[in-house]
Amino acid sequence: MTDLTAGPSTVDQIRDDYTAMARRKRVYGGILLILFVAIMAAGFPTADSRNAGSFIEGWHRIFDYPAEVLSEAWEKIAVMPENLFEFLPALIETLNIAAAATLAGTIVGMFLSLMSTRGMAYWPTLIPLFRRISDIFRAIPEIVIALVLIFILGGGPVPAMIAIAIHTAGALGKLFSEVNENASLKPVEGLQSVGANWSQRMYLGVIPQVGPNYVSYALLRFEINIRASAILGFVGAGGLGYELRNAMSWGQGRYDEAAAIFILLFVTIVIVDQISGYLRDRLAHGSEKGASA
Repeated sequence: MTDLTAGPSTVDQIRDDYTAMARRKRVYGGILLILFVAIMAAGFPTADSRNAGSFIEGWHRIFDYPAEVLSEAWEKIAVMPENLFEFLPALIETLNIAAAATLAGTIVGMFLSLMSTRGMAYWPTLIPLFRRISDIFRAIPEIVIALVLIFILGGGPVPAMIAIAIHTAGALGKLFSEVNENASLKPVEGLQSVGANWSQRMYLGVIPQVGPNYVSYALLRFEINIRASAILGFVGAGGLGYELRNAMSWGQGRYDEAAAIFILLFVTIVIVDQISGYLRDRLAHGSEKGASA
């Protein structure tokens, strides 16, 4: 016969255990926060002493450079349209680098995600290998890859595109694999039962489920890659970043060009963000309607 008096005591014990666990987590979190703050405070004097200008003595001049750029740009406001038009080819090059890198990275990331997902991988025993490859691609910063490729291939947009594509493949491979984990394997099993090969199972059973999320993540990554391609231009990879480095290195006399490049980059990122946000919203609502139907 079941002992009904054991129920409340068990519930009380579970509640007490949960409360104790939550308390321990708060204590551990507080200790880690204190250690982090202590390490930062202890390391700041060393970092400040190695800073050539000394942060404490120079922090009040933080707005001096932006003020010089804006002042010169305002003085030469009449030539701003000419500067904007002059750097349009560099903007197009930056967009081309980002688009090509996103496309290549999406294709490779899709392959890595399928190869590293249980129930979908062509070689199930190699799932850990493909996951580590994705981790390595994602862990190495684009600028490090670009510097190595520039040393091998020389300056230009090709090293930047390859570097961004490698990092994109790792990042999207991780995101796509998480999407794959939530996909139903019943269509895959049904296709396999009628003799479909691996590519047919993926194309007909998996891609229709995960396709909208794939495109949404790829569009989001395209925004990120525009910024990355501009940054890589500082190391000689072409595009707006290369022109911006030249304008800033030249100093006074070309600050109006630097301001024009900043405006082009800012406007482009805002436009791309709005367009991709609209497309992602349409894809998300479309996939929800399809799932509810």
